[in-house]
Amino acid sequence: MKTTLLIMAAGIGSRFGGGIKQLAPVGPNGEIIMDYSIHDAIKAGFNKIVFIIRKDIEADFREIIGNRIEKICAAHDVEVGYAFQALDALPEGFSVPEGRGKPWGTGQAVLAAKDLLTEPFVVINADDYYGKVAFKELHEFLINEAKDTNFCMAGFQLKNTLSDNGGVTRGVCQVNADNYLTDVVETSDIVKTADGGAAAGDKILDADGAVSMNFWGLTPAYLPMLEADFVTFLQGIEGNELKAEYLLPGHIGDLLKAGKVSVKVLPTPDKWFGVTYAEDKPLVVASFKELIDAGEYNADLFSDL
Repeated sequence: MKTTLLIMAAGIGSRFGGGIKQLAPVGPNGEIIMDYSIHDAIKAGFNKIVFIIRKDIEADFREIIGNRIEKICAAHDVEVGYAFQALDALPEGFSVPEGRGKPWGTGQAVLAAKDLLTEPFVVINADDYYGKVAFKELHEFLINEAKDTNFCMAGFQLKNTLSDNGGVTRGVCQVNADNYLTDVVETSDIVKTADGGAAAGDKILDADGAVSMNFWGLTPAYLPMLEADFVTFLQGIEGNELKAEYLLPGHIGDLLKAGKVSVKVLPTPDKWFGVTYAEDKPLVVASFKELIDAGEYNADLFSDL
């Protein structure tokens, strides 16, 4: 059975001091965070990888990761594809508002790849390290349980996903006793508090509670809903044309409230880390060194496949 890893790598990376944060080297041999996600996905059984990028970073992307990953994947019978997110890739009858430079968000990113998604897939951020457990659990779900509108999500503990260097955005989740998602709210500027907890503005959050890190397990049945609701989104952004974003957590939350889908939350104990800010990079480098020293990864990353 074919299963796809869909990697969203089209972000501008404005908070990473003008560089392309998804391509920052963090491993001992220049590996980037995506290398570890791809390694973990192949190890878990995924056999197709699709990168969502922008045309203007294509050359850098292929030079730093694409060409190299294609060779590794070819040796392990893993298919590789590319999709391109573009600001002007809008439904018929819509055009880019004057002055808009901001991408349309993760929902539009996934739509950019819709023609390549003919099998169950997981979607992840390029600049987040998720750990091995989530890839294994989501792959097993896609193989054994995913059907039509029965989806899944990797559930991280909020306290394991915070940055020491500034606020982060997370999908704060409500989960029922059966581990099914009942609501997810995209919450920005979440910071660590002095007592080790978490807060967004004046609101104290449950640091042990589940959050989404944009690690969703979906099926092709999701795509027509995502496409149709993009039109609805665009029809409702009057007054916020320059900043509004079509985001996966918000869309999936709306589908949950409408009773159109179910999402099983698969808890993962792993600690997230990523390069949200330039100051995060030394910690990420040190974290991968610790994982290698502990035997979680080989220094020659892909040598154990």
